[in-house]
Amino acid sequence: QVQLVESGGGLVQAGVSLRLSCAATGGIFSTYAMGWFRQAPGKEREFVATCSRSGISTYYADSVKGRFTISRDNAKNTVYLQMNNLKPEDTAVYYCAAGPSFPLSRSNYVQHWGQGTQVSVSS
Repeated sequence: QVQLVESGGGLVQAGVSLRLSCAATGGIFSTYAMGWFRQAPGKEREFVATCSRSGISTYYADSVKGRFTISRDNAKNTVYLQMNNLKPEDTAVYYCAAGPSFPLSRSNYVQHWGQGTQVSVSS
């Protein structure tokens, strides 16, 4: 059973950068497609970014394309989300996700979720 633990969230001002990390334990990390989702207050959880098992293929939500970058280090069992030029509308709890196939862009394809990390962006 894979456990996912996110870190790196915080309270920042608009325009700055943050990098989220998600460390995986208890499974064979390289066999999972990985993704990031987010949930803002009063809204449904939405897809943000995903990468293939190798990390070569990536796919992004239109709202973050060009600002966010997903990457993974299979030797460290870790996936990252580099978030640049943050905007107040990026404020949400960010969840790491693991699933069997790429693109991992729908919540119902996710097999394992992390507990989430809060990102708050002030204007």
